[in-house]
Amino acid sequence: MNKPLSVLIWSIVASVGAIAVAVVAIRRGEPINALWLVVAATCCYALGYRFYSKFIASKILALDAMRATPAERLENGRDFLVTNKWVVFGHHFAAIAGPGPLVGPVLAAQFGYLPGTLWVLAGAVFAGCVQDFVILLFSVRRDGKSLTEMAKEEIGRVGGIVAYTAVIAILVILLAVAALIVVNALKDSPWGTFTIAMTIPIAFLMGLYLRRIRPGKVLEVSVMGFVLVLLAIWGGQWISQNPALASVFTLNAQSLALLIIGYGFAASALPVWLLLAPRDYLSTFVKLGTIGLLAVGIVALHPTLHMPALTRFVDGTGPVFAGKIFPFAFITIACGAISGFHSLISSGTTPKLIARETETRMVGYGAMMAESAVAIMAITAACVLQPGIYFAINSPAGVVGATAAKATETISNWGFPVVPADMQSLAHAVGEQTLFNRTGGAPAFAVGMAHIFSQSLGGETVMALWYHFAVMFEALFILTILDAGTRVARFMIQDALGHIYKPLGRTSWYPSILATSALIVAAWGFFLWQGVRDPLGGINSLWPLFGIANQLLATVALCVATTIIIKLHRAKYALVSLVPLAWLVAVTFTASWHKVLDSNPRVGFLAQARALANGLATPATARLVFNNRLDAVVTVILVVMVALVLLESARQWIAILTGGEAAAVKEAPFVRTRFAEEGA
Repeated sequence: MNKPLSVLIWSIVASVGAIAVAVVAIRRGEPINALWLVVAATCCYALGYRFYSKFIASKILALDAMRATPAERLENGRDFLVTNKWVVFGHHFAAIAGPGPLVGPVLAAQFGYLPGTLWVLAGAVFAGCVQDFVILLFSVRRDGKSLTEMAKEEIGRVGGIVAYTAVIAILVILLAVAALIVVNALKDSPWGTFTIAMTIPIAFLMGLYLRRIRPGKVLEVSVMGFVLVLLAIWGGQWISQNPALASVFTLNAQSLALLIIGYGFAASALPVWLLLAPRDYLSTFVKLGTIGLLAVGIVALHPTLHMPALTRFVDGTGPVFAGKIFPFAFITIACGAISGFHSLISSGTTPKLIARETETRMVGYGAMMAESAVAIMAITAACVLQPGIYFAINSPAGVVGATAAKATETISNWGFPVVPADMQSLAHAVGEQTLFNRTGGAPAFAVGMAHIFSQSLGGETVMALWYHFAVMFEALFILTILDAGTRVARFMIQDALGHIYKPLGRTSWYPSILATSALIVAAWGFFLWQGVRDPLGGINSLWPLFGIANQLLATVALCVATTIIIKLHRAKYALVSLVPLAWLVAVTFTASWHKVLDSNPRVGFLAQARALANGLATPATARLVFNNRLDAVVTVILVVMVALVLLESARQWIAILTGGEAAAVKEAPFVRTRFAEEGA
């Protein structure tokens, strides 16, 4: 494309994007069309990828197509494996796109569509995509080392040990929470259970086909996988309508927990080409295909966003969760804007699969951008619902009332009209007994998604089908972070144990693989098992830490990224990671302060513990008091550890910039790639 034409096209994209963002941000008093959100997001992502990611790639990271990656130099057929870039993209996207981009934006919609939309767009382009991209490249240049190992080598031994302790603790919490969400989504759901179970043998077949039968034939295996997963989705629906077969796949929470624990171990221990990578690639078909269809539905129908830009709950009195926009909107929406968990995938499985350095831009920046698009779709799905219906679904009974009449009266008095008949009709349309008090965000997303699909594909008569498809879709989304996260945790444990006994640090040594896989699965599996057996125990007691823990993890990742950028003598570009870091420090530390010390029992852990202790004494109350105090203590410990990493990083920056310490990075030596003849 010649330069004048390129300038013209990108000027048009920038102008259209600016107009769309302005409409979203400024329009007040009347509902806007959901198409404005899609246009604003598309233009922002296109500009961010074309210009900002290219600037980072050339000026800061200096991507080198001639440099061999660890997948090539250390290939062992198990963890290190040169892999087609589209398969790697599929794996990475599937591994990072968990519950966050679906659930977080739906919950934050209680503030209106505006705060979440602006945070998702700005957060992704300038923070989340940047974190994923730079951490991925830095790990590729360090033989695929984990975030914790990079922290130890680049920030220092003290900072590294503290970072390792914090990251492992946070990761166990995140994996146990993700596992519990999957259990709750699949519990008593034969359709979802069958479809997701079938992705495992399909993944085996795809892995064997691509590795043994037809090596390198990615298009063939893609078509095969796509057809088979569509058959699995159709088969799940058919089984759910067959009473005899449905009973086989209708499992309780404890059975599902055991199966998920077993799957996590297998995904961690088996060769990456056999299960993990093909299953994640397969999941990406469903994920991006569904989100693409949702976007097409929005373009075709251009539905109205009934939720206002800002609601009355910006003052912190929201029924979905208490707390003001700052900092809680930026904690609730993590994945889709910036998520610390992504940095673990970017320094875990993905850098061991990358064939060329130049592919890190598409995989790191591009996959996060795709996940951000998912978050925009989730905001849209929540906000096309009538606000009264949205709040009836997402508000707990303790806030709005336990009966349909009381709940609708409370919500209508807030200025969001809804009547019991509306809720009953909607529940009947999606095949549920009731939709009142279905908290957590996932049911509201499923209803919104079903609403859009039913209007464009099949009408109201198939709304129940689309609703149950959405429930299965959410479970599929979440399970992929569990398998990749477990494998990443195994790598981190191996890195640490390798300092004690060298063979334990070898990712290809089977005794180490089995032992470390069992160790990490036992850690999150214990909390999951206790959580499904006891509604107040196990991971349920640590659930409220999910958002803060995830963003504290991103703070550690950006500390590592900033330190390496400064050590590369590119301090003039350090603001690229330093600005998102400063923002996250402000958000996470403020949120942590509120969660521990706020006097509002709906916000502060200790205030809630005091309120419960002063009420009626029951065994359940005693457990809740303990849980809140435990959450407060764990929050303080995590914040202190992350603060130590931040201070140690700042000490490094100052020492290097003032000449008190040499700026030496710990990259692997340059080796020329055997793919050099292919060019960049």
